[in-house]
Amino acid sequence: MRERLAAAASGVPALLRRFPALTAVALGLIAACAYPPLHLWPLGLAALAGFVWLVHSAENWQQAAARGWVFGWAHLTLANNWIATAFTHQAKMPEVLGWAAVPLLCVYLAVYPMLAALAAHGLARKQPMWAFGLVLAGAWIVTEWLRGWVFTGYPWPPLGLMLLGTWDAPGLAGSWLPGMGSYALSGLTLFLAGLFLFCVVQRQWLALLALALAVVGLMLAPGTKTPDSALRYTLVQPHIPQSEINDASKFEDQFERLARLTGKGTGSRRIVLWPESGVPDYLEDGYPARYYTAMTAGGDPDFARRRIGRVIGPQSTLLTGVVNLNIGRLPDGRSGAVSARNSVMALDGAGRIRGGYDKAHLVPYGEYLPMRTILEPLGLSRLVAGSIDYLPGPGPRTLDLGRYGKAGVMICYEIVFSGHVASRANRPDYIFNPSNDGWFGSWGPPQHLAQARMRAIEEGLPVLRSTTTGISAVIDAGGIVRGTIAPGKADRLEGLVPAAKPPTLFARWGHALTLAWAALFAGLGIAAPRVLALVRARG
Repeated sequence: MRERLAAAASGVPALLRRFPALTAVALGLIAACAYPPLHLWPLGLAALAGFVWLVHSAENWQQAAARGWVFGWAHLTLANNWIATAFTHQAKMPEVLGWAAVPLLCVYLAVYPMLAALAAHGLARKQPMWAFGLVLAGAWIVTEWLRGWVFTGYPWPPLGLMLLGTWDAPGLAGSWLPGMGSYALSGLTLFLAGLFLFCVVQRQWLALLALALAVVGLMLAPGTKTPDSALRYTLVQPHIPQSEINDASKFEDQFERLARLTGKGTGSRRIVLWPESGVPDYLEDGYPARYYTAMTAGGDPDFARRRIGRVIGPQSTLLTGVVNLNIGRLPDGRSGAVSARNSVMALDGAGRIRGGYDKAHLVPYGEYLPMRTILEPLGLSRLVAGSIDYLPGPGPRTLDLGRYGKAGVMICYEIVFSGHVASRANRPDYIFNPSNDGWFGSWGPPQHLAQARMRAIEEGLPVLRSTTTGISAVIDAGGIVRGTIAPGKADRLEGLVPAAKPPTLFARWGHALTLAWAALFAGLGIAAPRVLALVRARG
């Protein structure tokens, strides 16, 4: 048995060396299968081990860069395949453009894995395999952090997502995220893969078995539920298909569906949660009259608000997604909408507005068209209906709702931005994450939910997700999913909002902690072999 394992181990490098580009593509694709919905994380770790070997064996910086880029391109293209589905929900551009847009986007995104491979090659190409893995892990942390904010950022998905376990067992992420954050967890993921590789190369089969058993045990260990608060919630998923979102003839039916699912409550205080795009009516006063004509509430925003108040009842406060307009002077001289805001409004049982939040992290090509004067003449357009762009809000804010708690709000994909989901100055009791996942096909919603779980763990805050079509969920501060509503189903969840944990280390330090972990990984990878060599020389 030992001889067969040794023969297999020695044969793998020869195969990888002969076809490096195809190998990098295959490893990238396999690693992407470690994310939801497939979540084949053992295969993902094996693919990452192959990637570490591939970069370590590069003979020069050009090879290291090429292998890092090709791996990243294949990996991120498959992981983000759900973006192509968005093009099937608009009519202004050919649907087939979506299948070109994803690999073209990943031409840019793959630069970050390339930079990590280049940095590791430059700093540690002559180091032992285990030390090289540490340096590559440190470099990956920095480049993934950069991917999260350069050019507005796009961190979907972080490599550490593959260490998130099942809904009731958060896995290694449950233990390490609070003290590391998502990007440092990605470095740990890569280092674990490097350790597996080191055991194989050194033919340390007992060490390999022990490491594998430890990782499997930690991934499958059940989590511990956090206590509940005293605040009740009703979370609604109305199942509004994407084809109906902007159909005015369906607006009244959508509202009745929300009202029926919401119910009147039990008479005790509760927070009611409706999704992004939950209310088609304009609820703010002061718009030109023509903007109210398609409303379900007879063109009167005051009546629309009071009707919502009657639906939720006097002991309830509602958080719901809405679209608000910015009114200004149009080119024809009339007063009209010059831009819009993707917002959440808080309304009480009397229909009074108690606060609001404007989405800060907007989706390029979804909520605004970058370089509009150049791209619009070329036939490119936004995926979201409408001709005006959305404007961003100021960033994480906490809505103080009095006896209904302090609510942090992150609209749709804002929840994927590690370190930017909760106000540091005014920590919320829970995060409300309304979303419209009807754009995202079959891969997007489970990945979106998984990243919401990561935010809950690293911040120590419960996350409540209400979506139009699924997956809606209530996630406690330890990342355990307390309840879900499956895609394509109209339903509600009810219960007590899970309690928040004390601020985690990451909640206190944010990405200063991320960069400290990167320095630790890289520093150990560079210094440890030299220290060991000195010890051996003196011994």
